Amino acid sequence: MEDGKEASTNSLLKDECYADFLDEDFDVKTYTAQAIHHAVIAEQLAKLAQGISQLDKELHSQVVARHEDLLAQATGIESLEGVLQMMQTRISALQAAVDRIKTKIVDPYNKIVARITQLARLQVACDLLRRIIRILYLSKRLQGQLQGGSREITKAAQSINELDYLSQGVDLSGIEVIENDLLLISRARLEVENQAKRLLEQGMEIQNPTQVGTALQVFYNLGSLRETINNVVGGYQTTIKDNITKALDIKGLTQATNPRGAPGRAVMPTPGNTAAFRAALWTNLEKLMDQICAACRQVQHLQKVLMKKRDPVSHVCFVDEIIKDGQPDILYTFWTDVTSTLSEEFHRATEASSFLKQAFEGEYPKLLRLYNELWRRLQQYSTSLQGALTSTGGLDMSLDTAEIDSQDLFTHGKQDYNPEKALKDSLQPYEAAYLSKSLSRLFDPINLVFPMGGRNPPSNDELDSIIKTISSELNVASVDPNLSLAVAKNAAKTIQLFCVKSEQLLCTQGEASQVIGPLTEGQRRNVAVVNSLYRLQQAVAKIISGLGTCPPAAVDALSSSLEGAQALMSSAVQPLLQSVSDSIEAIIITLHQEDFSGPLSSPDKPDVPCSLYMKELQGFISRVMADYFRHFQCVDFVYDSTESIAQRAIELFLRHASLLRPLGEGGKMRLAADFAQMELAVAPLCRRVSDLGKPYRMLRSFRPLLFQTSELIASSPVVGDLIPYSTVLHFLFTRAPAELKSPHQRAEWSIARYSQWLDDHPSERDRLALIRGALEAYVQLVRARQGKEFAPMYPIMLQLLQKATSGAQGPKA
Repeated sequence: MEDGKEASTNSLLKDECYADFLDEDFDVKTYTAQAIHHAVIAEQLAKLAQGISQLDKELHSQVVARHEDLLAQATGIESLEGVLQMMQTRISALQAAVDRIKTKIVDPYNKIVARITQLARLQVACDLLRRIIRILYLSKRLQGQLQGGSREITKAAQSINELDYLSQGVDLSGIEVIENDLLLISRARLEVENQAKRLLEQGMEIQNPTQVGTALQVFYNLGSLRETINNVVGGYQTTIKDNITKALDIKGLTQATNPRGAPGRAVMPTPGNTAAFRAALWTNLEKLMDQICAACRQVQHLQKVLMKKRDPVSHVCFVDEIIKDGQPDILYTFWTDVTSTLSEEFHRATEASSFLKQAFEGEYPKLLRLYNELWRRLQQYSTSLQGALTSTGGLDMSLDTAEIDSQDLFTHGKQDYNPEKALKDSLQPYEAAYLSKSLSRLFDPINLVFPMGGRNPPSNDELDSIIKTISSELNVASVDPNLSLAVAKNAAKTIQLFCVKSEQLLCTQGEASQVIGPLTEGQRRNVAVVNSLYRLQQAVAKIISGLGTCPPAAVDALSSSLEGAQALMSSAVQPLLQSVSDSIEAIIITLHQEDFSGPLSSPDKPDVPCSLYMKELQGFISRVMADYFRHFQCVDFVYDSTESIAQRAIELFLRHASLLRPLGEGGKMRLAADFAQMELAVAPLCRRVSDLGKPYRMLRSFRPLLFQTSELIASSPVVGDLIPYSTVLHFLFTRAPAELKSPHQRAEWSIARYSQWLDDHPSERDRLALIRGALEAYVQLVRARQGKEFAPMYPIMLQLLQKATSGAQGPKA
C-alpha cells in the first residue's frame, strides 16, 4: 500500500503540469499569466486541486508513518534553545570584558603614537640642524679655499662634493640662515668647474702632467671625472672628423687651385690643374696627419696621467674609475673612432670624386708614407712620454712604474688589438688597386718586347726599360715593409713572365745541339736568350743589393725568381753541353784505334809530342769554345757549365788509358805525353785546370804509375785513396798476358759498351765484382789447361782486389 502511494506521488511530481512548481526561479505571476493565456483555467484549477489533495494525503501518511521521530525532534529543539540561551549569556559577558580592556589600551597607544611622531620630527629637525651646521662650516671653509686660487682648488672641489652630499635627499629651500650659503655654493661649483676645465686644457696643451693631474683630481672630487673625460675625448673626435672632412673636400681643393673659378661651375679640376689639385690634396693630408698626431698625443698624455694618478684618500686609480663596468679606456675608444672615421670619410670622398680615387690609388705609397710617419711619431712620443712621466714629481703615483711602462698605451687591456693594423685598414682598397696597377706596369714592357709570333729576345734598350720599371716600382714601395714585400712578389712574377716568354723563344730541335758547323740560327737565338736572361739576372741582383732596408721575405721572393732564370739558362745550354760532352767522349774513345804497343823509338827518330786523337781533341775543344761559347756574355756561368765537361773528359781519358791493351814502352812514353797534353786540351773549358779538383789530381797522380813496377803500383798510397781500385786493376790488366782477359774482353763487349756499363754502375762494389769474375775466369782457364803456375801479375792483382774488397767501399770513379 505504501509503495502504491509513493508511486502515485512520484507520478504526480513528474507530471508536466506540476514540473514548473519545482523550479528554483518559479514565479506565481508568470505562471498565472500563462494559464490565463491558454484559456484552460478550469482544467488547470482542477489539476491544482487534485495535486493539493494528493500532497495533503502524502503529508498525512508521512506524519503517521514517522510520528515517533517527529516527537523526538521536537524534544531536541527545546534542548537546543536552552544551550543557545546559555551561549548568548557568555557572549555578552565576553563583550563586556573586551570593552573594559579596550578602555585601558587606547589611551596609552595614542600617547605612544604621539611620542613616536614627536621623536621622528625631532630626529628630522636634528639631522637638518646638523646639515645646516655642517653646511655653514663648509661654506665658510670653501670661501677661504676659493681665495687660495689653483693651489686650493682640489680642496675646494672636495668641499663642494661634501656640500652636494649634504644637500641630497632633503629640501633646504626656505631656510633663511643658509640661503646665501647655497647661492655661494652653486656659484663656487661653476667657478671651480670652469677653473678646472681651463687648467685641464692648459695642461693638455703644454703637456704638463702636474696640471692635468690636478684638474683630474678636481673632477674626481666633484664626482664628474668620467663625464668630463668623455666630453674631452668626444671633443677631439669631433674636431678630427671635421678636419678629415675639410681635408678631403673636393670643392675646397678645387677652389684652392683655381681661386678665380667661375661660380656655378662643376666642382672638378681642369686637366691643366690636376698637378696643382694633387699638390693641394697632399698638403691637406700632411696637415691632417699633423692634426691627428697632435690630438692623439694629447689623448695619450691624458691616458698616461689617468694610469698613474691615484686619489690620495681612497687610493683609487683614476683609469679604473674610467674603465669600470666594462667600459674601454679612452685611448682605445679614441683610436677606434679615429680609424673608423678615416675609413668612412675616405670611402665617402673617393666614391664621390674619381679624382680623389685616382690620386689615392696612383700615389698610394705617398699616402702610406704619411700613415707610417704618423705611426712612427706616435710611437716615439709614447716612448718619450713614459720616460718623462716616470721622472715627474707631483703626481700621487702609488702604481708600480715598471708595470705601467711595460704596457703599450694602445693595447692596455686589449691584448688582441693591433692599433697599427687598425690605422692601415682604411688603406686596403687603395693598396689592392695600386698593386694591380703596379703589376700591369711591370707586365706591360715585357708583353711589348715579346709580341705574338716574335722570334727575337729583347734588345739592350728594351731590357733596360724592363729593369728600370722593376727598380722604380721597388724603390717607390720601399716606404713600407709590407708594400715592399707585395711589390717584390709582383717583380718576381715579372721575372717569371720574362722567363716564360724567353723559354718560348728557345730552339730545342736538332740544330740546337750541332757542333760540326758554325752557329745555326737557332743556336744564335739561344745565345741571345741566355745573354738577355743573364743581363736581367745581374741587374736584378744589383737592385736587390741596393734595396737596403727591404724585408728578408722580399729578397727571398726576388732571389727565388732569379733561381728560375738560372735554371732556364742551364736548360737552354744543356743540349749544346751534352753534344760537346758526347763528341769529346767519341774522340777520346778513338785512342784504342791507335797503336801503343811499339818499343822505344831510336834516338835519331824522336817520337811525336802527342797522339792524333789528342790533337783532334785539342782542336775540337778550342773550336767549340771559340765558335759557340765565346758568344755568351755570362763567362762565370759558362765556366760553371763547361767545368763539368772538363772533369768528365779527364775521367774518360783515365778510364780509356787504363783499358788500353797492349801497351809497349814506346806507347807508355806517348801516353805520358798525352797526359801532359790532356791538361792543355781541357784548359779552355775552365778558369784554371787546378780548379777541376779530384779529376785533375787523379790525372797528375796516374801519370807516374805508367813507369812504376806492378808491385809499387799496388802499394802506392794514391791507390784506393785518390785513384779507384777498379781503375788501377784495369791498368794492371795491360801488363798481364793475353790469356788474362780484361772484363770487357771476357764478356765479349766493345770498349764503348763497357764504358757505358761503367757509367751505369758508378759503385766500386759492382766494378770490383766484374773484375773478380775476369780473374776467376783466368784461374779456371789455367786449371783447364792444367797449368802449373799463374802469371806473375795474377797474385799482385788478386792481392790488390782482396785489399779493395776487405775495406769499406772505395771511392766512386
